Amino acid sequence: MEKLSGLSHLFMTIFLHNFSTFMVIPAITDVTMTALCPGLDECSLAIYLTGFQQAIIGLGTLVMTPLVGNLSDKYGRKTLLTVPMILTIIPLGILAYSRARTFFYVYYVFKTLTAMICEGSVHCLSLAYVADNVPEGQRASSFGILSGIGSAAFVCGTLSTRFLSTASTFQVAASVAVMAAVYMRIFLPDSIADDALSVPILSKQKLNVVKSKSDGDSAPKTLQIFKPMPSFEDMLSLLKTSSTFSQAAIVAFFSSLADVGLHASMMYYLKASFHFSKNQFADLMVITGIAGTISQLLLMPMLVPALGEEKLLSIGLFFSCAHMFLYSVAWSFWVPYVAAMFSILFVFSQPCMRSIVSKQVGSCEQGMAQGCISGICSFANLVSPLAFSPLTALFLSDDAPFDFPGFSIMCIGFASMIAFVQSMTIRAAPLISSHTVNNCNYAAV
Repeated sequence: MEKLSGLSHLFMTIFLHNFSTFMVIPAITDVTMTALCPGLDECSLAIYLTGFQQAIIGLGTLVMTPLVGNLSDKYGRKTLLTVPMILTIIPLGILAYSRARTFFYVYYVFKTLTAMICEGSVHCLSLAYVADNVPEGQRASSFGILSGIGSAAFVCGTLSTRFLSTASTFQVAASVAVMAAVYMRIFLPDSIADDALSVPILSKQKLNVVKSKSDGDSAPKTLQIFKPMPSFEDMLSLLKTSSTFSQAAIVAFFSSLADVGLHASMMYYLKASFHFSKNQFADLMVITGIAGTISQLLLMPMLVPALGEEKLLSIGLFFSCAHMFLYSVAWSFWVPYVAAMFSILFVFSQPCMRSIVSKQVGSCEQGMAQGCISGICSFANLVSPLAFSPLTALFLSDDAPFDFPGFSIMCIGFASMIAFVQSMTIRAAPLISSHTVNNCNYAAV
């Protein structure tokens, strides 16, 4: 019961955090355009700056997310979760104060720096927290519920944006981000593999690792528990633990490549082609969020036992491809709304992929495994804007080689198709975590 209570507090924490971060998304395009290119519906500078920011963030999270996940295996999820949740407040507070050009550039710098730690870390640590507390057979559904909570926050956040002014949107977002951090610190119980927390992160103590009797030696072995970031060789070794893990890593890379590319391009594409504003962006996101919430909370628990995680992963990626291709050929104002409905099926892919990954490692390695996958996704976050932002800017400008404003989104759809094809090669593999011999029972000297 205590663990179930912990999950309920985790779900509330994630809801509040996602509410604060998602509610500013419909407004940020208008804020950026107003600060950089007032009065225009097409702005190459805004596209390039957004792409550059995502690339830098991707580079930073590539380094930070595996480190955060690895440290959480040793010092607890709650300790490491505190850092990104507090840092999230800073850029929101800047735009809550003012959206003038000077403040926008200050926000841009702080957002870039803080997102290197925040982006991906909260999700990674939440997945590891759930894996600590849920048996292997129930993880896909639990990850789906976690994603459903995120989708519900997405819906509530974007609905709030629909009825708030731009200034109020950022003020409310900053306030809710503070509430999320405070709630997490007060109510969320800590969690780590085998309920064995190590010494505090700033402690200079060393830890004892007690060998089992089967090792023929019960004497404690002293280890320095604090390690720097896991090396590239460590990550390669983790990827080689099973073919299923490495296949899931490939799927994660191309899926994230497509998702980040779509996010960076879609709003500018819709604004240039159909003159979308904050309210239309919010309406579109609400449709996506409602469909995804219903799917993850109601459909996924029924479909996982019936179809299996591997098939459901492929189904989700197939509809992700269809979603992107439909956006690319949108010929009327209403087509994006139809494409948004596909989220009722494409939201299956992420929870299924993360569940497959969680079953391929031992109980002491959940943070490292989820951090490794998040790091791979971060590398995709680095590559995607470098590849797709110039393409989007070109085909939305007057210098486009041919008249196809959605050409960059079609190319993004091909990246998603690669992930779909790779997902069809994944087969259910023996669970490594069910027979791993890693010992997580650390005791402070």
